Amino acid sequence: MSRHSPLKLSLPQVQHNVAATSAPSRRVVLGLGVNQQTGRVQWCPGLTCCKLLLLLPVVMLPLTLVLLLLLRLDGMLQALQLSEEQRQQQHTTANVESMAELISSDYDSLLPDSDAYNALINEDFLLPTHSKQSQLAALAAQRARRCLPYRYGNGESLDLEERSILMKDARTSFLPHSSGVVAMPRECLEDEAVTELDYNPRKALPKRFPDSLQFWSVRERREAEQQGEELEQPDSTLTEPALPSFWNEQGTRNDIRLAQAKTMQRYMNAQIDPCVDFYKYACGNWEKLHPIPKDKAGFDTFEMLRESLDLVLRNLLEKNMQLPSGETRVQNTLFKPEPEAEQAAELTAERLRRHIVRRRHLLNRVLVRYKRFSNNTKHKRLIEPAREKSQEEQAAAVIATSNKEQDKNEKTLKEKEPLPVATSEFLKPKHDARLKAKNLYKSCVNSELLTRRGLEPLQTLIRQLGGWPVLDPEWRSTHFNWQQLAATLRRYNNDILIVQWVGADIKNSEENIIQFDQTGLGLPTREYFLQQNNAKYLHAYQRYMSEVMQKLGASKPDAMRTATELIAFETRLAAITAPAEQRLNVTKLYKRMTLQQLRAAVPQIGWTAYLSTLQGRNVNDTEQVVIYAVDYMKQLVALLAVTEPRTVANYMMWRFVRHRINNLDDRFDDIKQNFYHALFGREESPQRWKVCISQVNTNMGMAVGSMFVSRYFDDNSKRDTLRMTHELQQAFRDILKTTDWLDQSTKQLAEEKVNAMSLKIGYPDFILNAEELNEKYAGIDIHPDKYFENTLNVLLHTAKQEQSKLHERVNKTNWQTAPAIVNAYYSRNKNQIMFPAGILQPPFYHRHFPKSLNFGGIGVVIGHELTHGFDDKGRLFDSNGNIHKWWTDASIHGFDERARCIISQYGNYTVDEVGISLNGESTQGENIADNGGLRQAFHAYKRWAHDNPQEALEDTLPGLNMTGPQLFFLNFGQVWCGAMRPEAIRNKLNTAIHSPGRYRVIGTLSNSFDFAREFNCAAGTPMNPPKKCSVW
Repeated sequence: MSRHSPLKLSLPQVQHNVAATSAPSRRVVLGLGVNQQTGRVQWCPGLTCCKLLLLLPVVMLPLTLVLLLLLRLDGMLQALQLSEEQRQQQHTTANVESMAELISSDYDSLLPDSDAYNALINEDFLLPTHSKQSQLAALAAQRARRCLPYRYGNGESLDLEERSILMKDARTSFLPHSSGVVAMPRECLEDEAVTELDYNPRKALPKRFPDSLQFWSVRERREAEQQGEELEQPDSTLTEPALPSFWNEQGTRNDIRLAQAKTMQRYMNAQIDPCVDFYKYACGNWEKLHPIPKDKAGFDTFEMLRESLDLVLRNLLEKNMQLPSGETRVQNTLFKPEPEAEQAAELTAERLRRHIVRRRHLLNRVLVRYKRFSNNTKHKRLIEPAREKSQEEQAAAVIATSNKEQDKNEKTLKEKEPLPVATSEFLKPKHDARLKAKNLYKSCVNSELLTRRGLEPLQTLIRQLGGWPVLDPEWRSTHFNWQQLAATLRRYNNDILIVQWVGADIKNSEENIIQFDQTGLGLPTREYFLQQNNAKYLHAYQRYMSEVMQKLGASKPDAMRTATELIAFETRLAAITAPAEQRLNVTKLYKRMTLQQLRAAVPQIGWTAYLSTLQGRNVNDTEQVVIYAVDYMKQLVALLAVTEPRTVANYMMWRFVRHRINNLDDRFDDIKQNFYHALFGREESPQRWKVCISQVNTNMGMAVGSMFVSRYFDDNSKRDTLRMTHELQQAFRDILKTTDWLDQSTKQLAEEKVNAMSLKIGYPDFILNAEELNEKYAGIDIHPDKYFENTLNVLLHTAKQEQSKLHERVNKTNWQTAPAIVNAYYSRNKNQIMFPAGILQPPFYHRHFPKSLNFGGIGVVIGHELTHGFDDKGRLFDSNGNIHKWWTDASIHGFDERARCIISQYGNYTVDEVGISLNGESTQGENIADNGGLRQAFHAYKRWAHDNPQEALEDTLPGLNMTGPQLFFLNFGQVWCGAMRPEAIRNKLNTAIHSPGRYRVIGTLSNSFDFAREFNCAAGTPMNPPKKCSVW
């Protein structure tokens, strides 16, 4: 049919009824059709047009059928998929509980970092979609649980039985002993407390893989940015976050530098003229941004670093640890969370658990990806069953295994023939040092068990020691021998009335010898007992004694009377001890003699019996010893002769029990808090976990350090620090050549000493050898439920190891400090510098920092410790660590003249808060080291800049309009930012050999010509005085 042929369409026609009309004309029937000539659609008359509507059903019907078929097929596919999922879910319902238990039990063992696992889950495990609000709510709940401990104050390490007597440990430290002042993580700072600080999650994303760059998915980066926009609420211009925690964060070079620049800007007070008071210029905003926590005596940069490190150690010690019932573990927190946070976190955990079970077939993919970034993961896949091998594959595997075992056996026979018995013995699980450290921590934090055990462990020990008169009405003096008790308590590493140790002879550093010194006291210094203005501290000490005795069962009248007697006795004891200023010249104190000669000098003490009890051997009168306090020993026996034995016994037991109550439950916390509030101004008691971290790191530091170094320490830090140390040594040599007050012979010997210095950086290698590490602690038995007994075992082992060194050659390669601490040391009798791994973090060091910051941070520390070899005490020891006169008289005179300038300068500084002047005499060694270290570090930095001009041009920080040399001095200044309570300042000034941080900055920089030049300080300004003091 032609498209022009007429076709009648089935459209309604416009038609009139012919019968009903009388019109003579015929009506025309119209229809819609196609014109045969033009091909256009139009209304056509009659049958000459084709009808179009008949075409529409013909075309549309097949399309409609196809569409209905497709929709039907889609529904059928969805139904099939749903049916399959239901079938699989029903098939695995019986295994859900065991699967969840398996995943939960292997969670920590499979992945070393729960944050890393969560990150992988979020990226690769396809969690169901959350709304933005629910994500933020979950994050807030997790954050609340992490921060819960800090709302009740951070802990403080107290009464760790420090035995830092004059010559027992002939070393100096860059920092004072930790005061226990710790920082609160930035995410936990409450807005209403410090409005200047805000937390930016973009700067605090956790490190996912150890020793690798961060890997962010697009979704993670977008979510982090969204969270940052939600949570950022700047209240002032000082709102940029500080540099993230070094041990848990990673970032690009630009990220690290930008974060550090913002941190440094926040601490600065640009309104202060740096030439008037550089400390206020560098640290003017510190106290506003970091108020002292109520449970702290002070707060400074170093405690921030220590707190960051303690949190890392807590994670390591709590890993795979099952907590006692009633305690909740979330984000390594031992405290019960708040109800809202707990509920939200439990919902999230349950939802994740269900999702893991439902998508378990994807878990293997996650683990496979994780293995690409970890060389230590050796676990098999949890879910995916192993594919059965073909016969050919099995045969090949058998042959390969056989060849491999044969090669291995041949190699073993060649290299280890015969195999020592000790090699396998110390690798047994019972000797696992890391496990012992974890069990020691676990026993310490188990408050529930400690409460159940109560006072029983201590009371048993007191009975074994012969009883404590104030607690025992049946005690009789006829059975008391103070020398026997002193030797027994020394076995527990406690020096009471007599201080004894085995260590290197300061005049023959190759020989270990028995040494004696005067006693320490129950308060920081003798002045607390002898000066009337310290009466309030003495009263607090007396009340502390009385309340402890009452807690242990003494009646109140007996306790108060006994405490009064002990205060009177200890005051007389303090009076016969020599003051610190009389003990500066160790050569005058040093007396070497035989026990026979010592018995002739002090016959009232049975020296051989004392040592036999302590060392468990027969001691001869010919044994050589060194004593630093002959006059004290004579006065001691005279004092004891006129003192009631009951008082002496009460005193000795008090000094011992005072430490042992720290190994019980928390019933003594209120008593200790009252005492430390009076002594240091601390307003709250510490948390138990903080004390436990300190105890474990103090007593098993190498085991803790092994875990820390294996997980977090970057060997690049070790190499960089070693290189900088060599550069600082060269700087000292350069300065030595220009020194005009030393004669040539002394200069030559000084240079030999610098060249001979032993450098210990990061950690000792043996802690990464399981066998050697286990051997070190093989003599300690640690039970996960017996904290009191564990502590006694550690103390007994420590004392036994020290005494066993007698007659052995001194091992000058040994480390004297744990790796996971924030400090640095110089050992005089070993001529050794130690930089533990814990101090190699910002602001001292970061591999992405400008060189100016690293030299102004760890570089100054290196120079400080190096200079200790030539301060008022260090200069007495030669390159081998022996004390003798190796300087000429002219050089000694030149040193003394310059040292007196330092003494006078610092002695004229007065701390306004307490109205007390610094003791320039007792702090001279540290002040000399500060000044020398700064000069050497800046010299080394300028040398580096000269040798690397192109890199020196980029040695800046974004947003800080300062030159590299100016950044050097700014970082040095900000290292000492901090604040202390007046009571703590007063105590520090009475006891410390370090000047307060403020005066370590202004005292050192005001002596620096380099500083005055770089900051264009006019002559005569406070920071550029006309008279400058300098030794090195």
